[in-house]
Amino acid sequence: METTDARRPPVRLLAAWAATRLVLLLFVFKVYVFPGPDVTTDVSVIYQGWYGVLRTGSFPLDDVTWQYPPGAALAILSPALLPFWDYATAFFVLACLADLAVLVLLTRAGRRPGRTPRGALVWTAGVPLLGPTVYARYDVMVTAVAVAALLAAVRHPRAAGALAALGALLKVWPALLLAGDRRPGSWAAAAVTGAALAALSALALPGAFAFLAFQRDRGTEVESLGALVFHVARHFGWEGEVRLHYGSVEFLGPYVGAVSTGALALTAAAFGWLLLWRLRARRFGARTLAEAAFTAVLMFTVTSRVISPQYLVWLVGLAAVCRSFAASGMRLPSGLVLAACAVTVLEFPVWFAHVVAGDPLGVALLCVRNGLLVAAALTAARALWRRTVPRRTAAPAPPRSARGRRDPVSS
Repeated sequence: METTDARRPPVRLLAAWAATRLVLLLFVFKVYVFPGPDVTTDVSVIYQGWYGVLRTGSFPLDDVTWQYPPGAALAILSPALLPFWDYATAFFVLACLADLAVLVLLTRAGRRPGRTPRGALVWTAGVPLLGPTVYARYDVMVTAVAVAALLAAVRHPRAAGALAALGALLKVWPALLLAGDRRPGSWAAAAVTGAALAALSALALPGAFAFLAFQRDRGTEVESLGALVFHVARHFGWEGEVRLHYGSVEFLGPYVGAVSTGALALTAAAFGWLLLWRLRARRFGARTLAEAAFTAVLMFTVTSRVISPQYLVWLVGLAAVCRSFAASGMRLPSGLVLAACAVTVLEFPVWFAHVVAGDPLGVALLCVRNGLLVAAALTAARALWRRTVPRRTAAPAPPRSARGRRDPVSS
């Protein structure tokens, strides 16, 4: 039975959310200037440019920075829903509304039996730690779809599968939401929805899957785990360079291909671990879906050739869903992700120039941020394994009195 406290509106939480989001909006609208490079140019220049191309009936095939699946067009075109504002203003408002939608979903979920409002608290506290970048990218919209999918999964597996497929067509990673789902209904709904939306995209606009070639040709982005190799190597005579390439600042030069291949190998190893876990896991509960998704996205984020600041929005959303369960096993990994968010806003945008230069401050920030993410991935994997995979017990030793007896058959 729900208590009166559980039904009471979370006034303090709503006030905290409103205050922190007002600050974010003041930054993206440039009432106040956030330190570092202007993070809003992705919206006012890149997104708005894509918007113009998409409205002509084609994907931006001549722009190598278009590296997103076809569903991303929905997010880029979404400001058309608010035609009375300019493109950037409408986008920022929609991003804020997506943020609010996640809060509402987590607050409602926190009132159910076996749940807790801590998930909404994690979301409220985690998002502003990343600074205005959150509202200057469409990742918060994708995260809203992912959170809705995970929260629906307990009671409505087909709806969860359909939402996961929609999320995957927005930005691929929500496909990992099904990592811990054993129900055929979820997978069938995801397959049907994904196939239908992909076919519709291909028929509606040419070049729906050109992004695959653009992703293949990317290098090693300066904020990734593998980039630390070159941040150190450049101080010992490495002859490569740092350059804006395929929409991000990347390392280009000798051995970059080898490090990128190593990152792909680590991603393959992560996939192998997830497959082994699925084969060995036996104890599945309501929280397992969220914890498996959180672990999977953590592992694939850490091993990626690119770890952009907005990727942390995904992790905050999934951590919040995990923490909405009273018996969550992801307390430590969630805390590590929040700590990584606080460091991330320092490395981008505040001191991004130091990261690009690879000076001691920039390298230190990356070591701390990436170290926190690695620790979060490892602790999440350990917690998931211990909660779901039964321990192997040794066979009991024979009674002492029987040890000296001879087997009449063998004699």
